[in-house]
Amino acid sequence: MQVMTNEEIISEIKKFLVEEFEVDEAVLGPDAVLKDALDLDSLDYVDLVVVIESTFGFKVKGEDFVGMVTFKDFCDYIITKVNEKK
Repeated sequence: MQVMTNEEIISEIKKFLVEEFEVDEAVLGPDAVLKDALDLDSLDYVDLVVVIESTFGFKVKGEDFVGMVTFKDFCDYIITKVNEKK
């Protein structure tokens, strides 16, 4: 996988949230409360993990989501994990 900029990673996150989970992109601001913005049930979270792993190529643990409150937290987590792989 080629090196992605933070902006490209965030763009990719928004793309799969809109396409796979029918999230309204307008609600995906940095301060959006993740749980409210995504409105996902527990099965959706399983699917979300699969999409993250296949899109970005790293393993996600359930506990990684603990403490994730905002959309920015979610993006920062993925950016950090992607950058660790470099």
